[in-house]
Amino acid sequence: MSVLGIDIGGTKVALRAEADGVEPNQLTFRWSPRATASDDLARLAAGVAQLVRDLPTAIRSVGVAVPATVDERGRVAVWPSRPSWNGLDLGAALRSTFPDAVVRWADDGDLAAVAEAEAIGERDLLYIGVGTGIGGGIVLGGRSVPGPGRGSCELGHVVVDSAGPRCACGRTGCLQAIASGSATLRRATSARGLPVSFSDLREGVLAGSPWAVTVVDESCLALATAVASVNELVRPDCAVLGGGFAADLPGFVDGVEGHLRRLARPGHPVPALLPSVLGGLSSLHGAIALAAPGGGAGGR
Repeated sequence: MSVLGIDIGGTKVALRAEADGVEPNQLTFRWSPRATASDDLARLAAGVAQLVRDLPTAIRSVGVAVPATVDERGRVAVWPSRPSWNGLDLGAALRSTFPDAVVRWADDGDLAAVAEAEAIGERDLLYIGVGTGIGGGIVLGGRSVPGPGRGSCELGHVVVDSAGPRCACGRTGCLQAIASGSATLRRATSARGLPVSFSDLREGVLAGSPWAVTVVDESCLALATAVASVNELVRPDCAVLGGGFAADLPGFVDGVEGHLRRLARPGHPVPALLPSVLGGLSSLHGAIALAAPGGGAGGR
């Protein structure tokens, strides 16, 4: 049996196909920044066709990690990173792309949390994924919280500074508006007075440039504040920091951990902060788990 995992991101898509008797095959591609939803779906279909053409059996099950808010009808309610998807009937689009497969989808942060918990053998865990946006997930007693049919863990929209910048969701001070990769790069551009790419920021951090160190520290503090706040409610044994932005920026995990330790209060220790063991592929591995037989609810 062949299964396919798809991690749909705001700027790129990761695909992984697994089949009995062959090595897993992966493919990553970037979205065109000004493409329509139809363009994106055509690009996705082309990527899938390229990935699976040499598989010994047809894809029978597909798991999709989705960063957008999807309503109970399977329609994209809102996706600030790719607004052309707003209103898209995601269920119909996926069924059209995979007419002969069972298709399931779930929130990318929730799936990443489940995958990380499985990878490290932990039953109580908070996951934070820092990329274009911020995703998150909570696993308690080995189960995803809040659970199927009850929405997703929207850690990126936890308010950490009510006087902070406006988030794409319309509120001010959301974690995503301060600590996401895109938000950090915007502040870095403002502080430097020149456009800043991720490579520029990374080089600035390594060189100890004040404009880079300051904006990264602000993001680390916001993330630590969110972790400390969640800890007051659910007491996870550990917190895992992942996502492509966090994984590729030197000292980022240590910066968050330093602020988190300072936010502990007497008698209420903060959870251990660990780097992701799956790196930027947590959601993709979660999507594969969702596609596997008995992978859970969602979608078709």
